[in-house]
Amino acid sequence: MREYENEPIPGLPERLPSGERILWQGAPSWWGIAKRALHIRAVAIYLAIIVVWGTTSVIANGQQVPTDIVIFALKLTALSFTALAALAFYAHLVTRSTLYTLTNRRIVLRFGVALPMTMNVPLKAIASADLKVYRDGTGDIPIAVVSERRQSMVVLWPHVRPWRTSKPEPMLRCIRNAADVAQLLISSLNAASTAPAEMRIRIPRSAIAKTKSKSVASSDHTVAA
Repeated sequence: MREYENEPIPGLPERLPSGERILWQGAPSWWGIAKRALHIRAVAIYLAIIVVWGTTSVIANGQQVPTDIVIFALKLTALSFTALAALAFYAHLVTRSTLYTLTNRRIVLRFGVALPMTMNVPLKAIASADLKVYRDGTGDIPIAVVSERRQSMVVLWPHVRPWRTSKPEPMLRCIRNAADVAQLLISSLNAASTAPAEMRIRIPRSAIAKTKSKSVASSDHTVAA
């Protein structure tokens, strides 16, 4: 996108300082955003109910000819598909405008469809991180940040953990190979000399089984300084 053409390095607002290197970069899956952030399937079901209810109501009225009823149903269906297409298009825009970056010192979230933004999360500021893997292989990695400054859930959305309104957590959302990225994050936290005394990366056993990751041996991982 044109908004990001001036980035010295894709996903980063400036060049990396000496000693810092990129370990991983990735973007959300557009279908994952559409399904889990925009709830496109629930919207589709709701619109289908509206079409059926509206059409049956017109038929029950008995005041219109069959041709008019068909036209009415087609109009409702067209409006429904337009709404779903708009949600899918927005999901594509979110994916195109988002790039997550993991370096050996921080996590960088570059996002924003209308207003480009960048959020830096130093590894030393990460209190904990969770991993949730879905059946399609994508997953979420929400990050609890140690900071007195409260993040805005509205600004971070959809790159934020749902239902954590009191203390919003930024999240790498709907990324591919999420278990591998989580393992890479664990390694980065282990290697960071500024790591807190104790830090936990919680990886569900079910997620490990699904991804058949041999490098992760338990459901919880403790990082000790």
